[in-house]
Amino acid sequence: MSQWIKDAVFYHIYPLGFCGAPEYNDGKVEYRLDKIIDWIPHLKEMGVNAVYLGPVFQSKKHGYDTSDYYTIDCRLGDNASFKKICDELHANGIRVILDGVFNHVGRDFWAFQDVQKYGQGSQYCSWFQNLNFGGRSPYDDPFWYEGWSGHYDLVKLNLYNQAVVDHLIGAVEMWMNEFKIDGLRLDAADCIEPNFFKTLRRFCKSKDPEFWLMGEIIHGDYNRWANPEMMDSVTNYECYKGIYSSHNDKNYFEIAHSLQRQFANGGIYQNLCLYNFLDNHDVNRIGSTLRNPNHLNNVYTVLFTMPGVPSIYYGSEWAIEGTRTNHSDDMLRPCLDLNTPLIKTTALIPHIGKLSALRKKFHALCDGKYENVVIRNEQLIYKRFSNEQTIVVALNVNDSEYWIDFNISGGCVLTDVLVDGSEYRVENNHTSVMIPANGARVLILHNGDFNYRKFLNEIENELPEPIVAKTEDAAPTFEEQVNSIAEAEAEEPTEKREIKFGKYRHHNGKEFAVLAIAKDCDTEEPVVIYKQLYDEHAIWVRPVKTFVEDVEIDGRKLPRFTYIDQD
Repeated sequence: MSQWIKDAVFYHIYPLGFCGAPEYNDGKVEYRLDKIIDWIPHLKEMGVNAVYLGPVFQSKKHGYDTSDYYTIDCRLGDNASFKKICDELHANGIRVILDGVFNHVGRDFWAFQDVQKYGQGSQYCSWFQNLNFGGRSPYDDPFWYEGWSGHYDLVKLNLYNQAVVDHLIGAVEMWMNEFKIDGLRLDAADCIEPNFFKTLRRFCKSKDPEFWLMGEIIHGDYNRWANPEMMDSVTNYECYKGIYSSHNDKNYFEIAHSLQRQFANGGIYQNLCLYNFLDNHDVNRIGSTLRNPNHLNNVYTVLFTMPGVPSIYYGSEWAIEGTRTNHSDDMLRPCLDLNTPLIKTTALIPHIGKLSALRKKFHALCDGKYENVVIRNEQLIYKRFSNEQTIVVALNVNDSEYWIDFNISGGCVLTDVLVDGSEYRVENNHTSVMIPANGARVLILHNGDFNYRKFLNEIENELPEPIVAKTEDAAPTFEEQVNSIAEAEAEEPTEKREIKFGKYRHHNGKEFAVLAIAKDCDTEEPVVIYKQLYDEHAIWVRPVKTFVEDVEIDGRKLPRFTYIDQD
């Protein structure tokens, strides 16, 4: 396993959503993905040194329905613009991982269209799994074919066909040569012929021994796919579920069991560096999944201190919300700007940045072994350790601070490096540590030779300052205008505020349109009837007095709803 992956902190972006691309490909070249360059300072502020980009190649709709593996989706830009993006990321020390969607293609894929045009006379009939002319497809084609998981807009490739394999390997070679990518995330890896992964690995490692291959695996034994012949890593869905549910249920036994099972001495994955995450483009965001937002810091602390490589899903560093529906994943994949109105909190960013710095500073957090120390429903202590270094992680989901006793050997002092530098003496291999309410400590074990003040200075120097572009007489952004209006309205007495027809923005960033002012049939109290302008466009009713009232957000008084000029 290459050292760079052990040291990596990933940022996962779903490009089509991130850029606000149209739902269906309109054929127009728009350089939307170029905006990622403006995000580089933000990524570096969090200690990110690797970006995993979801599908970027030409497709009709969501990116997983590839139509051309050799061309960047025109909704994002073109090959030349993407090369510049990759060059800029690499110049800033950020590696690039692309989504390899090799199990299936879209119905617009050029070879499938050839079959549609020429039927049995097409030379590409054998490119697709179980394609035959003994029936009709659900799309009324004069032939049958296999769709991925019953989705016939996703046509399953025949990876036993050498011509198909050559085409896909040729695409990967182009990506490596042109874009200098550092690895691949393999979509739907559990559905792919193992020999394909073996061929892919041999090719990629022959060109770049440090090239990383990670597969999307939801169930099963990860060793089946992550091994010396196939992939380097897989998605750790077991711990994804264990992290959030152990906090929601205040039951640290759940995640402690998974970590012990996976990574402790004799653990089934102790020799793997798994890809760890709290959310992604397919599952509800952690900001929606956690019942108590006070546990956000703790779930990220677990993510960054457990064995494996941590990944942040774009926007979740602000705890934005998003849940999937029966018909759409759009809420999971929003268009975001750096001044996004969806922000719920900015407190996570320095916390994530410090956790990244701790991983960089203390090799035991990247390479060390794992061992549970104390497991209780509301408290968990584990350690990461090597022959030279021991780091203790202590977590608490109780609403009050908690003193906890435990045994530890190898030093006489534990110093907290996450919160405040508190020191705890170890006597006769025993100590007692105070964990803050709904908080955590990351402690280094030493013999009195650790200088916390010096360490703080080193950490601060390692965290780059956010870079702000300097412009002369720059016009205020739309978000700045809205914030200015909100602050001005907050100074006006609520009883004098008039409700206008048109668009309003809720303090959480979501937009609504006021449709009417009515009266309650029983009390004759005036009410506002308004429609949400997102998701399923539900209609809402609220008393006028609460519609115009103020709320307190992060210590600031703001209107619950702010009118947005239609122009």
